Amino acid sequence: MNEERYIKFDQYLANEMSAEEKTVFEKQLSEDPELATSLEVFKELHLHLENKFGKESEFNAYKKNIESISKKHFKTKKSKVIDFSAWHYAVAASVAILVGLFVFQNINPTFEDYDNPEMATFVERGDVNENLKLAQDAFNAKEYKKAIPIFETVLKTNKSPEIQYFYSIALLKDNQLQKAEINFSDLRYGNSIYKNKATWYLALSKLKQKDFRSCKDILLTIPDDFEDYDQVQELLNELD
Repeated sequence: MNEERYIKFDQYLANEMSAEEKTVFEKQLSEDPELATSLEVFKELHLHLENKFGKESEFNAYKKNIESISKKHFKTKKSKVIDFSAWHYAVAASVAILVGLFVFQNINPTFEDYDNPEMATFVERGDVNENLKLAQDAFNAKEYKKAIPIFETVLKTNKSPEIQYFYSIALLKDNQLQKAEINFSDLRYGNSIYKNKATWYLALSKLKQKDFRSCKDILLTIPDDFEDYDQVQELLNELD
């Protein structure tokens, strides 16, 4: 668990951030669905703690107990206790416990479990398409934000399914989910060899957003002759 994240959550909800810090944090929330989901879980826990410990004496006793636990577990590699308030210890430890219990009781697959994009190989040695080579190299280096505008330049004159497919993955990796899904859907309803691959990644986009129902519905449309159908079946089994 990342205790620094919970400190930010607490500061944000308590309106303790500066205007600039708040703007930066809200931009992060809009670009990172996982962070936004974590904030919602934190808010629910925050409300739960306030409701549970209505009396100040009870809450202080709870903080003292959690602080002792936190001092034992939240340490740096040099064994120095991280310096933040007892309330932050309480929140960090409580969220860790809550999320830990939730994970054990409700194990769901994650996008990262299945995100294994293949390497882009559009450009052979001696090919003079400089922009396509730049897009390929940026994609393979996982520099997706850099690759996207180069892909867009290439696609203006060469909208091949292969280039569109890797462009769509770059968009997904950069959390430009709506644009990614539009491109995956375009390929999904086409007749290229990337039809099923695009459908698979469209399902993974829904998985990334924790839209498990839509993910499953899309997976069920992938035929069993798809080269990575074993992964499709594995994910379907986890979603059941």
